[in-house]
Amino acid sequence: MNIYIGNLNFKIQEDEIRSIFSNYGEVSDVKVIRDRDTSRSKGFGFVDMPNDDEGRDAIANLNQSEVMGRPMVVNEAKPRERR
Repeated sequence: MNIYIGNLNFKIQEDEIRSIFSNYGEVSDVKVIRDRDTSRSKGFGFVDMPNDDEGRDAIANLNQSEVMGRPMVVNEAKPRERR
C-alpha cells in the first residue's frame, strides 16, 4: 500500500518516518519529496507498506498525530495524474 504523508516538518528525515510507521508493520520504502534545486523538503512524502492491513492500521492511527510539532496528514496515496 502506498501511503501519502503531508504537513511534515521540513527537518524530518526518512529514517524518522520509517521508525514511526514500522510500529504498525513492515515498511518497504520511505520517500520525502524534496525541491530539485535546493534539496529542501517540500513537506510531504510517501511510505510503502507491503501489507494493506498494516497500512490501513498505520493510516487510522497516525492521521492527525503530532510529529515534530505538526499534525501529519496520512491517507492512501492516489495515483499520480498525468501532466
